[in-house]
Amino acid sequence: MTTGTGSSMKIIGIALVVLGIGLAIWGVQLSGSVGSKITQAVTGSDTDKVMTFYITGAVSFFVGLFLYAKK
Repeated sequence: MTTGTGSSMKIIGIALVVLGIGLAIWGVQLSGSVGSKITQAVTGSDTDKVMTFYITGAVSFFVGLFLYAKK
């Protein structure tokens, strides 16, 4: 593995961490919307769209951490 490849993987890792945090924040904002509140009141759970943002954000965050910490 060359030095350039290692540093590019770290940059990709940082980008994925930032993307994961952004998606999670976006999911939190969506969960506060009127439509989501109505769905929560009726079904007792978050909408599929909100859960998709949460899950995608978490996966992106942890993959980014893995790539950043990988030697």
